[in-house]
Amino acid sequence: MKIIAGPCQLEESSIITAQYCKRIAEDHGFEYYFKASFDKANRTSLNNKRGLGVEQSIPLFEEIKRKVGCKIVTDVHTTGQVTIMKDVVDVLQIPAFLCRQTDLLLAAKKSGKIVNVKKGQFLAPWDVAGIISKIGDEDVWITERGTSFGYNTLVNDFTGLQYIAENYSTPLIFDATHSVQKPGGLGGSSGGNRDYVPALVRAAVATGHVDGIFMEVHPDPDNAPSDGPNSLTYQMYERIIRQISIINKMDIR
Repeated sequence: MKIIAGPCQLEESSIITAQYCKRIAEDHGFEYYFKASFDKANRTSLNNKRGLGVEQSIPLFEEIKRKVGCKIVTDVHTTGQVTIMKDVVDVLQIPAFLCRQTDLLLAAKKSGKIVNVKKGQFLAPWDVAGIISKIGDEDVWITERGTSFGYNTLVNDFTGLQYIAENYSTPLIFDATHSVQKPGGLGGSSGGNRDYVPALVRAAVATGHVDGIFMEVHPDPDNAPSDGPNSLTYQMYERIIRQISIINKMDIR
């Protein structure tokens, strides 16, 4: 089971979060990937913080990889960002809103890195076929992060996890924290409710169809620069990892 966890945006102090998340994940036998974004190019408002940017982020990513000893996942929004970040991180993540951007997908695939494609909120499970038709299934992950339901609301159809797992050979990741996001729900930013994350994680793991869990974790979520309402505290993260460990050991397939 892969655990992909870290803050929404990379911060100067993120190495502490990486150390904590890695220790907890590996204590329970999971493979840990640190996740953080150097540029949030899809914020609700132009006034919202976008991140540290490339120049500040590269040395921080290198320090985390060197000192923490973990693999790193980050978002890329353009082919130019792929060119810059492919030698820095281990997994290039395609944001949900860009999952159909052909040139971006092809550039990420050509990089030789693992490509984690966030399934768009507007796609059905069988629409994943379009993604796979462009970049294949080798070294490709698909991440489920909820489906748009009316305004500012996402829902999860767990039959979709089974459909994706049974019809595609790519590892399937469940993004628990973005699944409780309310896109644009606060007007100038997105809302959410982290209290619903544990139950969604338990349900997703219990299906027996996911290969990893994605969670945003922050030492002080209410003051995080982005995605605070749906980010987990350290204590919530540790409790969820324990729960995943228990369910993962059950013979449920």
